[in-house]
Amino acid sequence: MTSPTALPLADPVLAERIAGRLDVVEDRLRGAVAYADQLVDDAAHHLANAGGKRLRPLLTLLAAELGDGSRDEVLDAAVVVELTHLASLYHDDVMDSAPLRRGAPAAHEVWGNNVAILVGDLLFARASTTVAHLGPEAVLIQAGTFERLCLGQLHESLGPGTDGDPVQHYLQVLADKTASLIATSARLGAMYGGCTPEVVETVAAFGERIGVAFQLADDVLDLTSDGDVSGKTPGTDLREQVPTMPVLLLRERAATTGDPDDVALVARLDGDLSDDTVLAEVLAALRAHDVVRDTRARAIALVSEAVELLAPLPDGPVKDSFVSFADALVDRAA
Repeated sequence: MTSPTALPLADPVLAERIAGRLDVVEDRLRGAVAYADQLVDDAAHHLANAGGKRLRPLLTLLAAELGDGSRDEVLDAAVVVELTHLASLYHDDVMDSAPLRRGAPAAHEVWGNNVAILVGDLLFARASTTVAHLGPEAVLIQAGTFERLCLGQLHESLGPGTDGDPVQHYLQVLADKTASLIATSARLGAMYGGCTPEVVETVAAFGERIGVAFQLADDVLDLTSDGDVSGKTPGTDLREQVPTMPVLLLRERAATTGDPDDVALVARLDGDLSDDTVLAEVLAALRAHDVVRDTRARAIALVSEAVELLAPLPDGPVKDSFVSFADALVDRAA
């Protein structure tokens, strides 16, 4: 059973109850990724078996507690959001050439790009099958979320364009690529818990802001943590020239102020980072730079906004747990 102490929830009784439901979600998730073909089954189980924080289904289950969290539809909704998340990871790792995911070799490193992409597609299909049982409104929400996930990835690949603001462009990418599914996780939980439309919209708005904060914290982790914490090789985003907030802020500063140290560091970022020693030196320089602190401050500010949105919710352990949930996400980058 999932340990209740591992959950960022304020009330131990609530944490225990949700831990039991997470166990059910885990069982259903493993069933949803099962295939008769052994190779497909192994590849589809690869990331599910690697574990993960299960933050999205946790948020679904928590939001449902604002109504009737015991409904079976809530469990299916939790499976849908995690299946969707897992599917997106298969695709993301191919596009980012990430060697590790959750401390294990990424699927494309084991089976190749084609298999990883197709397994991601299969998991999206399984998510669609599950969400269909929840009804047409859930299908529309899932379709809209999937569209935003794709747009976020596409806009990240295309970049901001010559007239675009790279920082604002990146924030929109994060909203679509990460926050959309976190918002949907809360939305579906509240919906299928039988909450009022006002509560549904409140937790969804909370999820949007938390989602962006989560990714900004992840940007900090990519620079400051070891692989055991982040589940991927430190500096992977730098090496693959994947945009992150600290790098974008550094580029903005270098272009605005012309500071020679900043300009020199940008030049190193644009150079060859395939050598581990060179990458380590650039990582160290970025870790010591103010842009990391500024990125962390942006994440904390978004969490504060998200918590303020919770004001209309009734006081109690569920609302308190939303707050501790939010704080836990940013604490990852502390």
